[in-house]
Order: sequence, then C-alpha cells, then structure tokens
Amino acid sequence: MIDPHAPAPPVAPPWTAPAPLPVRPGTGRFLVLVCVFVCAACGLVYELELVAFASYLIGDSVTQASVVLSVMVFAMGIGSLAAKRLRWHAAAGFGALEIALALVGGCSAMALYAVFAWTGGWGGLWADGPRCLLVAFSLAIGLLVGAEVPLLMELIQRIRRQDAGGAVADLFAADYVGALVGGLAFPFLLLPFLGQLTGALLTGAVNVVAGGALVLGLFRRDLGRRARWTLLLAGLAVLGVLAAAAALADDFERAARHAVYGEDVRVAVRTGVQEVVLAGGTGGRPLDLFLDGRLRVGGRDERRYHEALVQPALSGPHTRVLILGGGDGLAAREVLRHRDVRRVDVVELDTGLVRLARRDPGLSALNGHAYDDPRLRLTTADALAWLRGAPAGTYDVVIADLPDPGITASAKLYSQECYGLVRRALAADGRLVVHAGPVTGRPRAFWTVASTLRAAGFATAAYRVPGRDSGFPAGPDRSADASRAPHDWGFLLAAPGRTAPPLRLDPEGPAPRTLTGNGLAADARAAAATRIRGLPASTLVRPRY
Repeated sequence: MIDPHAPAPPVAPPWTAPAPLPVRPGTGRFLVLVCVFVCAACGLVYELELVAFASYLIGDSVTQASVVLSVMVFAMGIGSLAAKRLRWHAAAGFGALEIALALVGGCSAMALYAVFAWTGGWGGLWADGPRCLLVAFSLAIGLLVGAEVPLLMELIQRIRRQDAGGAVADLFAADYVGALVGGLAFPFLLLPFLGQLTGALLTGAVNVVAGGALVLGLFRRDLGRRARWTLLLAGLAVLGVLAAAAALADDFERAARHAVYGEDVRVAVRTGVQEVVLAGGTGGRPLDLFLDGRLRVGGRDERRYHEALVQPALSGPHTRVLILGGGDGLAAREVLRHRDVRRVDVVELDTGLVRLARRDPGLSALNGHAYDDPRLRLTTADALAWLRGAPAGTYDVVIADLPDPGITASAKLYSQECYGLVRRALAADGRLVVHAGPVTGRPRAFWTVASTLRAAGFATAAYRVPGRDSGFPAGPDRSADASRAPHDWGFLLAAPGRTAPPLRLDPEGPAPRTLTGNGLAADARAAAATRIRGLPASTLVRPRY
C-alpha cells in the first residue's frame, strides 16, 4: 500500500561522480572560493558605483542609496530563485552569467552619465530618465549577482560533496570578505585613481576574467566543445567592448561635461571631497562654479547672493568674522570690503577648491584675490569638528556659506548640535547668518532650519532675495530641470537670546524682502511636520504655536 502522504524523493543531480578536474580537489575548492571572493568584490563595487553616480547626478544620497540597495536586494532574491533552473548546467550558466554581469555592470556608469548629459534636459517623459535607468540597472545587476551564489554552490559541491552547512559557511565567508575588499577598494582606490567610469569598466573586466578562468580552466571538461568556444568568444568580445570604452572614457567624459555645463568648461577636477567644474570666467564671460554637478556660483547672480548673505550680518559689530565653508573666497570678498574687519577665519574642508580660488585667473579675479589679504586666516577642516574646539565668545559674526540644506552631505551643518556650537563661539551680541535654501521652492526646509535655530537658542529674522529671471538655475542650487530650479534665496539672520537682530538692509544692495506676518507662522507650522533630508530625528524642532 502506498502512503499518500509520503514525501517525494529528492531530485538527484545528473552527476554522481566528482568533476574531472585538472588539479587536486583541495586546490579546486580553493580556486572556487577565490572566484567567490572576486565576484563579491565586483558586485559591491557595482552597487557603490550606482549609489555614487546617482547621488552625483540626481542628488539626495540617502534616497538614491535606499533605492539602489532595496531594488538590488529584492532582485538578488529573484535571481537566486531563477538560478535553480541552471543548476544542472552550472559551469556553462555561471560563465554566461559573468559575461552578462561584466557587460551590464561595467557599462552602467557610462550609460547613466550619457542619459543624464544628453537627455536630462528634454523634460516631459524624459524628465525622470536617469532615475528610471538607475532602477533598471539596479534590477539587472541584482538579478545577475543573486544568481551567482546558487551556481557557485553547485560548482563547489561538484568538486567534492560536503554537508550543506559547511559548504554554505565556506561560501559565505569568502563572499563577505570579498564584499569588504570591494567596499574599501571603491572609495580609496578606484574612485580617486581611476574615476567612476574607468573604475566600473575595470571591475567588469575583472569579473569576466575571473568567471572565464574558473569555467574554462577548472570545469572545461563539463562543457562541450561548442559551449567552450561560445563562452570564450563572448568573453573576449565583452573584454574588447570594455577596453574600447576605457580608451574613449576621457573623450566621452569631456563631451558629457560640455553637454551638461556648456561649451565654456575650463577646469574639471576631482578633489578629495568633490568634483569641481569651472565654466567661463575669461574673455568677459561670467564664471559658473559647479560642485558635484550643482551650480554653487552663478556668474550672473553671485554678487546679489553674496551681498545678501554678508551685508545684513555685518550691520553691527564685526571686528572678528568666521566663515564656515566659502572656500571659493566670494563671501570673504564681501567681508573684507569693510576696513574695520580685523580678522576673517575661513573654515573649508576642500583644499582643492581653495587652490583654485587662489590660482585660477577667473575665480581669483572674481573673489578679488581675497586669500592674499593678510586679515584672512584659512583652516582646512570639517566645520562641525572645528567648532568643537573653537574658542568661546570670540566672533562677532558667523557666516554659514554652505551648500543647500537639502543636500545630505551638508545636513549635519544645519543641525541643532552645530548651531549650539556656533552659539558658544559667538560673542554676546554676535550674529549668525544662514542660507537656508529657496523659500518659494522648498518652504518646509527653509522654515525647518528656522525652527532648528530657535531650538539652539537663537532668535531669527527671515528674509529672501529674488534672483534674476534668467531661465538658468540661480545661486548655489542646481536642478536638472530648469523649470524646477529655484529663483530666490532664503536667509536667516540670527542672534543668541529671545530678541531677533535688527535687519538693516543696504540701500545699494539687492533689495531683500523680509518675511513676516501670518505667512511666516503658516509656513512654519507646515514645516513642523517636515525635517531637512539627511538630518537625524533629534534635530527636528517642532515650533509651538
């Protein structure tokens, strides 16, 4: 009698004897684990490369990292399930998988950059083209990376049968160590020495060579003659594509920069902190300064922005002034116009930007050669770390000339903790001025900065300055879509205590408009439900009304 509840017998693999290898089984297992290590390192490099490129091209690194990681992890699960169909042809399947992964992962950075550079300004259906391509690459790379582990598990068992727990432990140990090496290699080796494009292409070449060497060298007897030649020719073709792309990477990047920034690009360098691009600035053309793809200084409007940032704060005592950021020297130029300023301390993290501000003819002329003034003292440091050791009660004015608060990398400099340190460094009657982003474009972020200042013990006066309606993103913000670009700048003038500082405006300046009345309270209440992206929850202050 047949028991209807008896489980079906497990499906046995089509092979029972160990694989005929050209080396000893122990050496074969070691080579498979080395391939696991290399593949894991390459997979993590692809992942980090997508996150870095998306943060640079699209902005908001927290959101982009979340999208890439979540989509890739989901796709890896689907890829692992799909790889079950390839188990009986593990060697051929793994070889084809590595060839496809090398091509997709290696070319992903170049494809993303091309779409951003040449189609990012089309608008309409193409407005979100870079985001859609980012998700597509994350999905494709995740599917291929997820399929690697089941096939490698089959290959390692093909050499010598082992209990499942021991095989999984060996495989994942090599996988995790490889991921560590790839995660460290990307920021410390590939990115600074090769750049994003060439680094991704080299990673693809390593991927296809490692996979091809394992399959065609160790498991070649598991493949038919036709399969061996097909994998060999496909691998060589992919290597040829990657090599050609690497040879053309410099020309491609130069053309893409011109497509993004215009034909006036003079300088494009990657410092240890960010990518710095200078366009124009000679021959009577206005100078535009881009930091990581965002317009930091617009030559048509920069003087309006910096006058509005600096002059109201210097309407009172201003013997000693501290500038946080401002490595371009333009805020310092405005401060040094006042002859009664005795000392200006500039705290800037990026030495490469400072070097350009000193030596580049366009930028140094624009900042009035501020770094040659003996009253200016430069400190190369992270602003938040430097403030921890700053002497108390020293400065009459602190100017926060920082990137937009919506950019994750600068979010800590808009936190309650940072403002508390600034308050300690200020004199009793000192003043702090903060650029808090566009008021009309991102009012919630603007008023959240205001409420954070109040929580740190400041009273604030808010004002804004409209930019010229030039059709180009103005001031220190840049959007890929010009129609969404901010056309005003919002500022907060703050003083310790409960009394807001008087807002004295220069009659010859850019005519700032104060923000008062019911509109202020309504927008501040709306900001109470929002915090600046990237700030920890503790820095969100909910105003009481």
